[in-house]
Amino acid sequence: MHDAARVKSVGLGFALFSAICFGGSGPFAKALITAGMSPQQAAWMRILGSAIVLVPLMLVLRGRTGLRSAHASWPALVMYGATGIAGCQTLFFIAASRLPVGVSILLEFTGPVLVVGWLKFGRKSHVPRSAALGVGIAVLGLACVVEIWAGVQLDAIGLLCGLGAAACQATYFILIDRLTGLADPLVMTAVGSVVGSILLTAVALPWTMPWHVLTDTLPFANRTAPGWSLAAWLIIVSTVIAYLAGAAAVQRLSAAVGGAVAYVEVVAAALFAFLLLGEKLTFFQVLGGCIVLAGAFVAQTSVHKVSPALDLSAVERVPEADEDKLTVSR
Repeated sequence: MHDAARVKSVGLGFALFSAICFGGSGPFAKALITAGMSPQQAAWMRILGSAIVLVPLMLVLRGRTGLRSAHASWPALVMYGATGIAGCQTLFFIAASRLPVGVSILLEFTGPVLVVGWLKFGRKSHVPRSAALGVGIAVLGLACVVEIWAGVQLDAIGLLCGLGAAACQATYFILIDRLTGLADPLVMTAVGSVVGSILLTAVALPWTMPWHVLTDTLPFANRTAPGWSLAAWLIIVSTVIAYLAGAAAVQRLSAAVGGAVAYVEVVAAALFAFLLLGEKLTFFQVLGGCIVLAGAFVAQTSVHKVSPALDLSAVERVPEADEDKLTVSR
């Protein structure tokens, strides 16, 4: 019993660390975008950098078995790379460049609500009443976030991109249902990063990228920092280390606990944005954010009852120890 409790405690620590690391991606990316990179270029750099680290790791840890699993499920992996990685991250960065980071990630985390709609109207599955309740709660919270009574004060493009990121996240969750038992999670993320970086090349136009941003000294957190250090943090800490910490966490925690802890990422992103960028949310945005998270969590747990393979524990996220179960995050 004591050993089991210790394992769960360690797993919870890894999960919290992973969520906090993921939560830092928005502020660090926004600093690079403010300095001259486009959101597409920041996303491309992050995804390519992650692929450069994760592909060798995949080859060492999975070898030919990993390559065979990638070959067997390549159509779904291509779709995953296009939506779950390239689409989700790029749209989130565009939203974060035009909205407060905290609001952007709240919009993205409405993905489970969209999955409920897909199960109900796309798959024609019976959806528990609790799922409909979760959707209603999330929509109410979203109305508070955008302060709809004031005529929607948020940037329209940013709002649409945030909701687009949620749609990509929802597609990602649905793909997990198809890939369960077919693709190893580490292989899925490594190959998806390769696909995402290739597809984003046509959008990011890296040959026009202001590479001097990486060597310039940029304002950050009321101080200055070299651009390359912000990029390194975005790639290594907010992606690779966050991914590996999440992998260690889900080996020790149940899906329900892991899914609940994943919502710490939203809080972490808002706090990072406040501390590093000076972004403040209004009272109603904070209140609405809490309501959105409550609704999304209710929807998530309800979806898991309908389709256990759809474990909506986060966006961009992580592998479990067993290959027949997948969890995800941004």
